[in-house]
Amino acid sequence: MARDNIFLSYVAADLLFVVSGGLLIVFALTTEAQMTKSPTVDTVARNLLFSQCPLNAAIGNAVLVFVTFLLSVPAMVIPMTRGWLKFTGYMTVICALYTMVVGLVIWFDTLRMRENLLPVWQALPASSQSLLQQEFSCCGYTNSTSPPFVVDTTCPNALVAAATVGCVGPFSSFGNNLLDLVFTGAFGIVGVDVVLIMATAMLLKDRKEKARYRHIDEKNGAGAF
Repeated sequence: MARDNIFLSYVAADLLFVVSGGLLIVFALTTEAQMTKSPTVDTVARNLLFSQCPLNAAIGNAVLVFVTFLLSVPAMVIPMTRGWLKFTGYMTVICALYTMVVGLVIWFDTLRMRENLLPVWQALPASSQSLLQQEFSCCGYTNSTSPPFVVDTTCPNALVAAATVGCVGPFSSFGNNLLDLVFTGAFGIVGVDVVLIMATAMLLKDRKEKARYRHIDEKNGAGAF
């Protein structure tokens, strides 16, 4: 019964693993689709931040997860095989490292949020800058003159703009909060990978013991069990 539980634990961890890959690719593809639409007050900041994320790397990571899961199928359907199990274990380690690197890249970006957002702001058309000003109730980036604010309903003139905060504070705070969720999710997926690696190691040990006992019985003439 205990050995059956080891196998079932591996299957459960493997299913969680492939679900994490599904979440990765759904997030990446949905985000990319959203970014192709015209920006609005509600979406402009989010889309700008996600455009700086390694979405293609996330898609590649998801594909690697799916390939690893498919390779794990022979390890599940062939009861005594250890070769396939070892191979998928190594592949899972690669997936975990890949996801960790993606998460660390996003985390490092949050440490330089203000510095990273300035060139993004400067490259935006006036219409997008105006949407950001409306979303965060701010004028200009650092302040109303650096870079200069865009005239809109939030910043109708220089007097109002001078009395309004620059966008760098609320924009970077929003970016940190959003990307914190993203890299935390990435590290959570790494946790799932680690669980699968541990389940793989346990199943490998179990199958190795079964093979050893089978060889002992064969030598004693009792036949394999």
